[in-house]
Formats: sequence, C-alpha cells, structure tokens
Amino acid sequence: MSDKNFNMDKDWRAPAIKLGMITLLLASVLSFLPVIYLYLVHGVIPPVSLMLKSWGMIALLFGAFYIVEPVSYYAVLGLAGTYMSFLSGNISNLRLPCAAMALDVTETEPGTKEAEVVSTLGIAGSIITNLIGVTLAAFIGTALIRVFPPVIANAFRTYTVPAIFGAVFGQFAIKYPKLAIVGFAIPVGLRLFTTLPVWVLIAASVLGTIAVAKLIFSRETPASV
Repeated sequence: MSDKNFNMDKDWRAPAIKLGMITLLLASVLSFLPVIYLYLVHGVIPPVSLMLKSWGMIALLFGAFYIVEPVSYYAVLGLAGTYMSFLSGNISNLRLPCAAMALDVTETEPGTKEAEVVSTLGIAGSIITNLIGVTLAAFIGTALIRVFPPVIANAFRTYTVPAIFGAVFGQFAIKYPKLAIVGFAIPVGLRLFTTLPVWVLIAASVLGTIAVAKLIFSRETPASV
C-alpha cells in the first residue's frame, strides 16, 4: 500500500461494495428460480401459512447469525472477503482459516489496509481450490466415506470443523496468549454456568474478547501481548 496514488476507499472499497451487492442480490434472486419453476410448470406451491411458519423457524434458528457472523469474521475477512465468503459459503470451515493463514504467512496485522488485500487473495485462492475439490469430492468423496468403517466416517463428520477451528485458535494463541485465555474462558464459562443460546455465546465471546483486547493493547505494546 505504498503507492501514493492508491485510494483505499475509492479504488478498493467502493468497487467491492458495488460488485458485492450486485452478486449477492443476484444470488438471492436466482435462489428462488427452482421454486418459481415448480409453480409455473407444475403448479406446486405450499400454503402461505406453511411458508411463513417455515421462514419463522429458520429465522429463529439462524437469524441472529446474520449479525453475529459478519461482525465476528470481518477483522480477518475484510470488506471484499466478507462479500466473497458469504456468496461462496463454507466460511467458518474454509474461508476464515484460509484468510487467517494468508495473514499469518505474510505477517500482516489484521484490520489493516494490507490485511484487506491479503485476506481477499487468500479467500479467492480458497474458492478456486474449493471448487476443484468439491467437484472431485462429489465423485470420489462419498464413495470413500462409504468404504471407511463407521467409526472413521463419523469422526470425519463430527470433528473436521472443530479441528479446523482448533488449529486457527492455536495459531493465534501462540501470538496472543493472553487473548487466547480470554477467548477460551468466556464461552466455556458461559456454557458451564448459563443456558444461553449458541448465538449469544458467540456474540459475547467475540465482543468480550474485543473489549479485553482493546484494554490490553491500550496499556501494553503488541509485542508484549
């Protein structure tokens, strides 16, 4: 970002917002095409009451994540990376770890202008790789899972995502051990001593860790955290 002619807001964020809004809105509209086809061609449509009931159930289960996830992931994904990640999916188990690893190997500080570009490149690479991998997995992965003994197949389904999160957590815990203790203690404590829903635990963990990080960094240099 040493180019004096480069304007972050004009040359990076504005095009990212414009293109991101277009692609996400287009994807939202296109997702209704199968439903429209069933109605126009076959006359199949559920009752309005059933549609509202289904929508309400989904909103209760996942509505909070519309706020929690963008806030939680933004520091690592960046603006353009957030649009790309929410369009392509697999955020927690693929986009976020790839963006975090890109920042780590390039020794880029999260939340900076450089991080915005680096994380976007990491996410773009993950999307291309993921597209190839998913295509292969569609033909090979399912067959392999069927060959594996049930205990191994269930282990893949159960522990893959936690293992990825654990690796990312360990990666940052080495650099910021004090924040790692806080980030681990908040959700564990809330889980053990409260009955709060998962989305509240996530929000409390993210916002709580941010608050403690701000307090620590205001008193100490980053090198001592």
